[in-house]
Amino acid sequence: MLAAVGLPLAVAATSPLLEWRGPVYIIAGLAGVAALGVLLVQPLLAFDRLPGLRGRVAHRWLGAGLVMLILVHVAGLWITSPPDVIDALTFTSPTPFSAWGVIAMWAAFGAAGLAAVRRRLSPRFFRPAHTALILVVVTGTIVHALLIVGTMGVVTKWALCLLVAAVTLWVVAGRRAWVPLLRRSGRADTPRRQD
Repeated sequence: MLAAVGLPLAVAATSPLLEWRGPVYIIAGLAGVAALGVLLVQPLLAFDRLPGLRGRVAHRWLGAGLVMLILVHVAGLWITSPPDVIDALTFTSPTPFSAWGVIAMWAAFGAAGLAAVRRRLSPRFFRPAHTALILVVVTGTIVHALLIVGTMGVVTKWALCLLVAAVTLWVVAGRRAWVPLLRRSGRADTPRRQD
């Protein structure tokens, strides 16, 4: 886990492409790399698959941390180049990776918003909706990262993206978040124990 998240961060932090960049840009870029790393850990925490941690509690705190990393990423890019961020947010940017990043950002905000009001929501709604938004976050973030030719090394970037995709799909399949929807329509098999 440390290697999967730490190596891409180390490669990005020591990239020669940062040589002429200012500190705000560097922090913004590293926040984006760190956010991708958080996406590897979050599903494992949600499924209580990291020993020695109170998974659900850590999942909530790290979810808030993910939102903060996204805000730092976008704010830093705004400070260094407002027109590029405006183009990205309005989906008029000529670079395809921008749109994927913005989609992932709004989905992350939506997932965090649902988590914040979870106690007021029915589990039948929350689990499928939260999971669907997370799938958008993961897909958008992976495509966003892979389309960027930047500070992350090719090998470490691909490895981290593949790990994030694999772990997310494994946890989503194991959590069976769609069962409440199927149960409602009467098409669910007998579900396994729900956490």
